[in-house]
Amino acid sequence: MGNSEVPIERFPALEAAGARHGFVRRVPGIAVDIEKAVVLRNLDQVHQQARAELGLAQHAFITARQVHGDEIAIVDSPPPGDVCFEGADGIVTNQRNVCLGIYVADCCAIYLVDRQERAIGLVHSGRKGTELGIAARAIEVMESAFGVAPRDLIVQLSPCIRPPHYEVDFAAEIVGQCRAHGVLDVTDSGICTACDLHSYYSYRAEKARTGRMLALLSLN
Repeated sequence: MGNSEVPIERFPALEAAGARHGFVRRVPGIAVDIEKAVVLRNLDQVHQQARAELGLAQHAFITARQVHGDEIAIVDSPPPGDVCFEGADGIVTNQRNVCLGIYVADCCAIYLVDRQERAIGLVHSGRKGTELGIAARAIEVMESAFGVAPRDLIVQLSPCIRPPHYEVDFAAEIVGQCRAHGVLDVTDSGICTACDLHSYYSYRAEKARTGRMLALLSLN
């Protein structure tokens, strides 16, 4: 958790790697049983505060309009400002003036950090994305675009929905895909979003009337 009221979760594996990151959990006091657009607008104010708390307020904010596919957007030059990639479910970059953001509410946010600090990636992977192998796709893109060997990657899985609340353990499949592609350092949070509605949003458990968590990642 951060020092303010913003509920920011951090992961020991990424802390050890020195990666600037956060996972903004469920925000107390924000109603989710109202119009979706209003919910997301209210959450955005808190998410901006989270970026400021992480020292990323002046960074270009790079997000994706996620579609449960396997498209990976590449940011290999300074962006003109905040950017939202249409139809992408992952973003990789070697730029140090950007903050990557991925929204989830049961799906998994996958953090990919090069221990040599050449590049990072952030991926949205639920059941469909996992079936398409988007984690493996991101690893391949980081290698081809930035020369990052899979053995140099640190991979962290965020909280996501898991059995028995969901019929497929896609988190385990993501771990398997990463290891099959040569990643040695893979850590799964092991937390089920549907098991703890006090701390997390769950699209399934709350029957779609819910908010979104935000994964944030930036190169030092």
